[in-house]
Amino acid sequence: MIIGLPKETKDNEYRVAMTPAGVGQLTAAGHKIIVQAGAGEGSGISDGAYRAAGAVLASSPEEVWSQAELIVKVKEPIQSECRFLRPGLTVFTYLHLAGVPGLAGQMVKSGATAIAYETVELANGTFPLLAPMSEIAGRLAILAGAHYLQRAAGGPGKLIGGIPGVPAAKVAIIGAGVVGHNAARLAMACGASVTLLDRNTEKLRQFVAYGYPGSEQTLAATTAAMADAVASADLVIGAVYVGGMKAAHVVTREMVRAMKPRSVIVDVSIDQGGCVETSHPTTYSDPVFTEEGVVHYCVANMPGAVPQTATLALTNATLPYVAAIASKGVAAAARDDSSLASGVNVYRGTLVSEAVGRSVGITATPLALAMN
Repeated sequence: MIIGLPKETKDNEYRVAMTPAGVGQLTAAGHKIIVQAGAGEGSGISDGAYRAAGAVLASSPEEVWSQAELIVKVKEPIQSECRFLRPGLTVFTYLHLAGVPGLAGQMVKSGATAIAYETVELANGTFPLLAPMSEIAGRLAILAGAHYLQRAAGGPGKLIGGIPGVPAAKVAIIGAGVVGHNAARLAMACGASVTLLDRNTEKLRQFVAYGYPGSEQTLAATTAAMADAVASADLVIGAVYVGGMKAAHVVTREMVRAMKPRSVIVDVSIDQGGCVETSHPTTYSDPVFTEEGVVHYCVANMPGAVPQTATLALTNATLPYVAAIASKGVAAAARDDSSLASGVNVYRGTLVSEAVGRSVGITATPLALAMN
C-alpha cells in the first residue's frame, strides 16, 4: 500500500504521525511511504532520517495526498486539506468529528474512508490510541493552569502549591479517565488541593487505589457536587470524554458565573466540543479568553506543544493498526479486529459511527452493512 505522511497544518502543531522507525518497519513489509518534506522538523526528525528509513520525500502536500491510498495524520484535515479527500482514500488520524462542525459531512460527501484514533476502543472499554495523548494533555492542563493562575497571565495571582503557612490553590477535575488521573497526579505532586469528580464511582475507586500522594478528595459528580466544587475552585480541569460523541456541558454557564474572579478553566474536552458551556476552541497563537470573569484555556491540540514526546508515544500506539490496514485493507482489518472496526467513522462515503451520527445529525449505517 502507498502510505502518505503530510506535514501537519493546524496552528502550532509540531507532531508528525510516524517516526522513521515506524517508516522502516512498514517499508520492510513492502509498503511505500511518501513523507512531505519538513513533516518531522517540529519533532526533531530530519528529512534525511526518513529517507534513510526508506521513505520517498515529496515537496508538497498535493504530491502526498494525490499518490497515497492511506493518509496517516495527527489531527483532522483542516479546510484547505478537505479538497484532497476522494473516493478510494483512507484517512487515519484524530478526527473528533463530533466537535468539528461540517467535517463529517465533508467526509461523507468525498466518498473517502475515515478512521478516528479516538474511537478505536478495546473490549474493556479503553481507548488505546487516545490514551497516550490524554496522558500528555492531562499533565499539560496542570502546567497551563498553573501559569494562568499567575496575575501577570490574567489569573488571581496564586501559586498552585502554595507554601508552608499559605493555602494551596484548589483544583477541581471533572472526569476521572486518563486525562483526569494524570491531571490529578501532577496537581497533587505540585502540592495543590485536588477534588476529582466523576459519575462513575468505580473510576474514583481506581484512582484512590493507586495511592497517589498529596491532598485529594473524590466526589460523585452530581450536579450539586460539581456546582460546589467549581464555585470553590481556583482552577477547573474539564476532562470528560464519551467515545465519539460531542461532550456534554456538565459545567454550565451559571456554574462558571459563580466562580471566583480571575479563576481559571482548562477545558481538555474541547476537541469534542468542550464540557464547559462557556468554552470555545482556541489555538496556541491565541490560547485564552475571559468569559464571566473567568480565564478559559481551550487549546484543541494541547500535546502538539511537546512533539518530541508526543510523536514517539503516538507512533508506539498507532503503528500496529497502520500495519494491519496497509497489509489487509480496511475491510479485512476491521473484520479481524473489533477495536479497529470501532474506529471507522466513515466507510467509502457512508457514516458508520452511531455516536458521531447522533452528534452531527446524520443517520449512521452499521459498518457491516456498509462494507457489504
